Amino acid sequence: MGPKLSVWMVLAMAAVVCAAAGADSIESPPYTVVHAESDFEIRLYRPSTWITTPVEDISFSKATQIGFHKLFQYIQGANLNNSRVEMTTPVLTGIVPSAGPFCSTAFRFFVPHEFKDSPPLPLLDSDLTVENWDEKCVAVRAFSGFAKDTNVAQEAAQLEASLQNSKWANITDSEPKDGEDAYTIAQYSSPFKILGRVNEVWVSFPSSEGCFISILQ
Repeated sequence: MGPKLSVWMVLAMAAVVCAAAGADSIESPPYTVVHAESDFEIRLYRPSTWITTPVEDISFSKATQIGFHKLFQYIQGANLNNSRVEMTTPVLTGIVPSAGPFCSTAFRFFVPHEFKDSPPLPLLDSDLTVENWDEKCVAVRAFSGFAKDTNVAQEAAQLEASLQNSKWANITDSEPKDGEDAYTIAQYSSPFKILGRVNEVWVSFPSSEGCFISILQ
């Protein structure tokens, strides 16, 4: 099936996400808040495992839809192990600015603890890969509503402005290398949820040592 989703596929995807969102035990990658301000916080994420797929499109919303479709099939059992995987949050869309104005480089799904050491292997023709993250330091800004083409860049700019006025300014000055995400959009809510939606924009530091700049200075 191509990027265009049938009505039944959209409903099935929404049902899985809604069920997960309603569960008390929905799993997210563990982290420690190192520093918090009114408009951002610095988190140290523990090592984690993700399933990732490359997605390139000038529309953030369309890239997110395409990426989620690929990963939805994987968690529903379209993998070499025929294993169903519980929905987790957040789902991540990595962004590299382009003339579009977006070029989404990767869509990621957090692998729950049950499969952390041996995640189900993606089908050979699925364009999915297993990605292992070391400890990661991330600056985070939360925002509500729907994450879409008209607001994600502004939210990223506001996070960058906050960081430039903080002790972490020098760490985020450098431009990302070719192919690296400039920022990431993390989405936690079901597509059918209207009120109380939770989204975040993430900017990763070059190393986890960035989390401890307040101690080093």
